[in-house]
Amino acid sequence: MIHFLYLIGFAFFVGVAFGVFAAGDTREKIIYGLKIFAQFIVVSLVLAWVFYFFPW
Repeated sequence: MIHFLYLIGFAFFVGVAFGVFAAGDTREKIIYGLKIFAQFIVVSLVLAWVFYFFPW
């Protein structure tokens, strides 16, 4: 569970940083930051689901 919280924290801070440095007005920056946050979460969960089936 703690890994998921780290994932959310990391995705939040990366989304904020990308949103701050993105081009455009404030609304576009916020939308871009939210999209980056959502993409980090979704891609990480999909990869975790795929890797679950690989025997290590």
